[in-house]
Amino acid sequence: MIVDGVQTVALSGKTFKTRNPATGEVLAELPAGSAADVDKAVAVARQALDDGRWSKLAPANRKKILLRLASLIDENTAELALMESLDSGKTIGDCINIDVPEAVNSLRWHAEAIDKIYDQVAPANDASLGLIVREPIGVVGIVLPWNFPLLTLAWKIGPALSAGCTIIVKPAEETSLTTLRVAELALDAGVPPGVFNVVTGDGPDVGEPIGRHPGIDAISFTGSTDTGRRFLKYSSESNLKEVVLELGGKNPCIVMEDAPDLDAVASHIANGAFWNMGQNCSAISRLFVHEDVKDRLLEKLAEVAKTWIVGDPLDPETRIGPLVSVTHFEKVSSYLEHEGKVIIGGNAFNGTTIEPTIIEFQRHEGRHVKEEIFGPILSVIAVKSLAEAVTLANETDYGLAASVFTGDGTRALRAARAIKAGTVTVNSYGEGDAATPFGGYKQSGFGGRDKSLHAHDQYCQIKTLWVDLVSSHGGF
Repeated sequence: MIVDGVQTVALSGKTFKTRNPATGEVLAELPAGSAADVDKAVAVARQALDDGRWSKLAPANRKKILLRLASLIDENTAELALMESLDSGKTIGDCINIDVPEAVNSLRWHAEAIDKIYDQVAPANDASLGLIVREPIGVVGIVLPWNFPLLTLAWKIGPALSAGCTIIVKPAEETSLTTLRVAELALDAGVPPGVFNVVTGDGPDVGEPIGRHPGIDAISFTGSTDTGRRFLKYSSESNLKEVVLELGGKNPCIVMEDAPDLDAVASHIANGAFWNMGQNCSAISRLFVHEDVKDRLLEKLAEVAKTWIVGDPLDPETRIGPLVSVTHFEKVSSYLEHEGKVIIGGNAFNGTTIEPTIIEFQRHEGRHVKEEIFGPILSVIAVKSLAEAVTLANETDYGLAASVFTGDGTRALRAARAIKAGTVTVNSYGEGDAATPFGGYKQSGFGGRDKSLHAHDQYCQIKTLWVDLVSSHGGF
């Protein structure tokens, strides 16, 4: 682990194994942290916060250090990409071309914002001055998911460190390696010891103590909705720390009869449904397609799905690798049992991998359209109108992302406004860029956003300074 700028074992001496999901090979033994390790990290982070070794640096100096960290990550792209692929099963192509570059871009974007976010002066009366200032919220606990370990880390540490906070990061136990490496690079970049701490271990032994710790001022969590509920409980039963949640999704895609270029539409949908083996909270999981174009679109989708090569994640040609763990494979595999019509796929391999699968259903009911699968399985339902599609799209407990394909710009915007989701793309699939906020409605999370200037707000306290300008002598 990394605590106070030093590599350290768990206080208990216990370890756990992290494995390559493609082969089952043990990659490393990592410290199995506990509440005692969290206590130590919190004490260190609190001291670093109180003495101002980071928060009281000039904003321009914090910016230089974070830009240096981004450059070091960029310089170590090959190492970090390989580490991420081995640890998670993600394809090496995605790690090299998407995850590492986007992590670098996110860090640079937030670093550049440090000395460009201004405080405010309130419109007070002539005898008073109202100053509205931003201060770091304090010690922040960051709990990461296993599906995008490096990228999600950058999304969270960028604004948290930019705000002047100190942090304690708990990576997912399945995918801890790149977080540990970035923490080392942060020290090389000049981030002071005690500012960026990493405690490895599982949820009960590390995650819950972070959630309950009275010395932690805020939590930023990305992961399942069930675990998000637990962090709210931990906060309510401890010090009412602020909690930012980015949770699950059951994301709809609507394709109308006037959608331009069905070949392009099929490519977008396949990318949304199968990218990262469907292990993506914003993955397209439900496709509502107008009955007039359904057969043509499904034919094109099947052809595109055939081009998603299943194989070794270290082969640059591979687009579908193993799921992250045996446990997750077993969960996703259960969705291959269904009453729908298989358009393509439906097979599992080697107890690790599921091929791109498209299943058509007659009704919007059952677990395939209600539950977050988190695998490369797309459920399809025909609709007769845009109104029907929007209604079905909103029939979910989630509200993270959605897509609309139509050649009518007015209809597209009306549908996008009617869909209850944090990000709605029109005639495309995606999540925006570093300048656009990312987060959800309903049970997809609340409390803040990742990315954009909005992400900085959740790591700041807003303070009012009210100054009386009338001197006791009645004048200048």
